[in-house]
Amino acid sequence: MDDFTGDAGQRLAARFETDRPHLAAVAYRLLGSAAEADDALQEAWLRARQADTEAVANLTGWLTTVVTRVCLNLLRTRRNRREEVLDAHDTEHRPGSEAGDPAREALLADQVGVALLVVLDTLSPAERVAFVLHDMFAVPFDEIAPLIEKTPAATRQLASRARRRVQGRPPAPAADAGRRRRAVDAFLAATRGGDFTALIALLDPDVVLHADALVVPTPEPVTVRGAEPVARGAMAAVARARSTGTALLDGRIGLVMAPSGQLRLLLAFTFGADARITRIDVVAEPARLRATTIDVPPAYDPESGR
Repeated sequence: MDDFTGDAGQRLAARFETDRPHLAAVAYRLLGSAAEADDALQEAWLRARQADTEAVANLTGWLTTVVTRVCLNLLRTRRNRREEVLDAHDTEHRPGSEAGDPAREALLADQVGVALLVVLDTLSPAERVAFVLHDMFAVPFDEIAPLIEKTPAATRQLASRARRRVQGRPPAPAADAGRRRRAVDAFLAATRGGDFTALIALLDPDVVLHADALVVPTPEPVTVRGAEPVARGAMAAVARARSTGTALLDGRIGLVMAPSGQLRLLLAFTFGADARITRIDVVAEPARLRATTIDVPPAYDPESGR
């Protein structure tokens, strides 16, 4: 941050540094990408230091507004290129897939929830701003409305619509839903940790993994059979696992990979009577991703299994 003279400038600089964690949290939830959030804060600071803030009473609220406007512009630009990005055939080297610190991106995604970031990415920019600012940061609707050029009543409706989408459908009923949730959580933890033995214990000996052609990518879909080959394949996906989290896929527990909050592939699981995994379908084809309803999984207590 550049130094600049004057009481108002020094007051602004001090407030920006004090509020940086809050502003970063707002930007990350609006954008779903730590790297983009950092860029948004830098742009917001450049705008803020050029403004006359001497008469601003609530600098925190004013800075939040500046950050939100920057993020809103980025969201609108992103939405305009969404189809072009999603339909690209290179699933590993799309724009933004390698930006920033992967470990930091993964930590932030876990804190917020990968599935939540995926669902937020399906909202319109106005819906996302209304929901994030109001429901996550308690900003009143009459303060949000001018940012998205809506009335307070229309802003409330946008937030309500977004809230219904975030809450999603309830999970599909299953007698062993808790065991399945634990198995999926354990699968992700073992993949992230490179724990081959733990993976083998979760898989049926005759498990089948089917990956569409865009997952690897390869000219044809790939099928792998047997616990050890499937586990070895999972060991090679540690980098992907960092940006992966649990989600409801058409009402059933599964995994989604979403670097920078943007959906890239999903893993749907089939379970045997003993809750071991008998089949894994890995999907990256854009049409199949769009056809899958992805919801945020309900809160889960690992100790009670509910």
